[in-house]
Amino acid sequence: MSAKERSIIANPAAAPDGHLKIDWVQAHMPVLNRIREQFEKEQPFKGLKVAISLHLEAKTAYLAKVVQAGGADVTITGSNPLSTQDDVCAALVEDGITVFAKYNPSPEEYKQLLIHTLETKPDLIIDDGGDLVTILHSERQDLLPQVRGGAEETTTGILRLKAMEKEGQLKFPMVAVNDAFCKYLFDNRYGTGQSVWDGINRTTNLVVAGKTVVVVGYGWCGKGVAMRAKGLGANVIVTEIDAIKAVEAYMDGFDVMPMVEAAKVGDFFVTVTGNRDVIRGEHYDVMKDGAILSNAGHFDVEVNKPELEARSVSKRTVRRNIEEYALKDGRKVYVLAEGRLVNLAAGDGHPAEIMDMTFALQAMSLKYVNEQYEAIGKKVVNVPYELDEQVARFKLASLGKGIDKLTEEQKNYLDSWAEH
Repeated sequence: MSAKERSIIANPAAAPDGHLKIDWVQAHMPVLNRIREQFEKEQPFKGLKVAISLHLEAKTAYLAKVVQAGGADVTITGSNPLSTQDDVCAALVEDGITVFAKYNPSPEEYKQLLIHTLETKPDLIIDDGGDLVTILHSERQDLLPQVRGGAEETTTGILRLKAMEKEGQLKFPMVAVNDAFCKYLFDNRYGTGQSVWDGINRTTNLVVAGKTVVVVGYGWCGKGVAMRAKGLGANVIVTEIDAIKAVEAYMDGFDVMPMVEAAKVGDFFVTVTGNRDVIRGEHYDVMKDGAILSNAGHFDVEVNKPELEARSVSKRTVRRNIEEYALKDGRKVYVLAEGRLVNLAAGDGHPAEIMDMTFALQAMSLKYVNEQYEAIGKKVVNVPYELDEQVARFKLASLGKGIDKLTEEQKNYLDSWAEH
């Protein structure tokens, strides 16, 4: 059965538009292009099946094509119902990749698409948020023996994987791509910082300058969101549960306060914690009329919508990706993209040049785990530093930039304790 016959997508006729999108990002992903050339020669995945669950848009599509160029039989699905782009799905099917994905499926349909992806019996997986791994370890353990290992894209997924490892439940190795330097320093900070505000700005068409932005969480994603908000002219408040990160935010020039205080003054709210209910009932009770809430964490649990609905007399869509909640006392609160990832559900995600490094890490990590899965064992491991550095060197080369090398005298000096 061909990829076209197996696939479940929404609109096969949209393929030409999808090809244009993929061609555009390919032209701006030189690191991944270089890895594709290597894969075409080496065929590291020849005869293997690879299942991918990522936000299914053009940059992800090109990663799938790079893995395919390495000899793999690739199947791909989305990792979020609202980030899948149907034209990109159609283009991938024409390129011989099996796709089980469509924009905005029901929760039941979304899960079934994930299961269809796993039923192809993959040898290797790339996951985003841990859904594939979780289903494998809970509902479809019959498919576990086939899986050699995989790579995880995001903080949320790594938290789930480490919990599984701690409980002795993880049955194959997973590489924590999110924890690599070339991921979190650039993707989480510069990618999230830019794409979040792209999603908010194109959705609301409101000015940010002069407004108060509340950034909930000051990890690498929060740092990026706060930095870009400041650049847009906003007054930025950071809320945190970690005292060290709170001091860092303060010294970076941002105000710091508990969420219940920030809720009183915020105009825009962006959650980036990976945890649930960081904006909830007690915060809605004191928010300003017109407050705009958005989430940039993986799952749509950071903004507690049930508690907001319980305080509302009505809800309506006032603009694409904007829901208005009219509260009982007359105030109105707005939620963007149903509380899902605002940069992908209401935008195109991170810039291509940023995802070039992240997806290069994914491709190289998949090759690494395929070669070393028996030696690694059933645990979560970091991306080897040499792979991280290689991606950075490829990136520098694509920019036409070079760096210095230590002389032998400098190496000896650093290795010695007596010559200082």
